[in-house]
Amino acid sequence: MANTVTIGGRRVGPGEPCFIIAEVGLAHDGSLGAAHAYVAAAADAGATAIKFQTHIAEAESTPDEPFRVKTFPQDSRRYDYWVRTGFERGQWLELADHTRERGLVFLSSPFSFEAMDWLSDCNVGAWKVASGEVCNYPMLRRMASTGLAVLISSGMSGWAEIDRAVASVRDEGGECAVFQCTTSYPCLPEKWGLNIIPEMIERYGCPVGMSDHSGTQTPSLAAVMMGASLLEFHVTFDRKQFGPDVPASLTFEETASLTRSIRDLETAWAHPVDKDEIARGMQELRDIFTKSVVPARDLPAGTVLGSDELALRKPGTGIPAAEYENLIGMRLTRDVERNELISLDDIERP
Repeated sequence: MANTVTIGGRRVGPGEPCFIIAEVGLAHDGSLGAAHAYVAAAADAGATAIKFQTHIAEAESTPDEPFRVKTFPQDSRRYDYWVRTGFERGQWLELADHTRERGLVFLSSPFSFEAMDWLSDCNVGAWKVASGEVCNYPMLRRMASTGLAVLISSGMSGWAEIDRAVASVRDEGGECAVFQCTTSYPCLPEKWGLNIIPEMIERYGCPVGMSDHSGTQTPSLAAVMMGASLLEFHVTFDRKQFGPDVPASLTFEETASLTRSIRDLETAWAHPVDKDEIARGMQELRDIFTKSVVPARDLPAGTVLGSDELALRKPGTGIPAAEYENLIGMRLTRDVERNELISLDDIERP
C-alpha cells in the first residue's frame, strides 16, 4: 500500500504540502462565466485544485429523481436541474484549460461513465468519487484502470462500504486516497468526525483527507494537525449568494486565510526548534529583560549580606537573580552603592 498518491503531477501524502481543493460543485448554477470566475478566485486564494461536478442528466438520472433540497423555483424536477446547470463537453475542455493556465489542478466528480469519458478528454488530475458513488463499484474499477488516483469521499458510508471501495480500486492496481466526510449541510461540530482521520490512516495506509461542510475554517485546520494530507471544502463569493451549499461554504477571503495558515503550519513543522539553541541566541535580550542581584541600599565593605541587604533589578548583566540565595551570608569586600551591579569579586565567605 502506497502512503502517497499523484494528483495532477503532484505527490500527495505525509511529508508533502497539503493538497487544498476548492469545491465549486454546482455553485456556478449553470453559468459558464461564473465557473471561470471561480477558477480565477480559487487560484488567487492559494488553492491547489478546483473541483466541479460533471452531470449529464440522461446518463445518470431518471425523471423521478427527488430533490435533496428544493431550492430553485425554475426547476420542477431534479432532472431539470441537472439539464439546466450542465455544461457541454467543449465547455468542460475550456474550463480545464483555464484551470491549468492558473496553476491549479482540474478535478470534477463524474456521475456516469459518459461523464468519465468527457473528463478523460479534459485530462482530469484524478478521480474524485462523490459520497453517493462509493458503492458504484463498476465505476470505481473503471477509474482505477485508468492509472489515475481515486479520491473517495465517505460521507454516507460505514466502514464496510469504504473497505470494499478501497479494495475495488486496489484490486485493479489503482492508488487511492480516502476522505473523512459527513454529508450534512452545514455540518455541526459534533458530526465533524475528526477522530476518524487517524483511524483511516491506520486502516488504509494511504493519504487521508477531510471533506468539510461546516462553513468554517476550524475543522480543516484541526484535520491537518491530525495528519490529513488533503482538504476539500465548498467555496462561495459571498454568504448572501443563493444556493443550497452556501451555508456550508467558505468565502474566498476565508479560503485565502485558511491556506496561509496551513502553509505557515507546514513551515513550522519543517523547522523544529531546539529550545537550548534558541535561548543561547537570545543572550542580548536576556541581558536586557532578566535581573541581577544588587544592594538594596548603600553598604560598606565587610557587610554580611542578608535578604534585607539585597534586591533584584534589571539589567541581567551582573550576578543573575537565580544566584540570589547563594549570596545570603556572603561578605562584601568593598563599599557598594544602592543598585550598583556587583560581581563575584566583590564578595567572599566570612
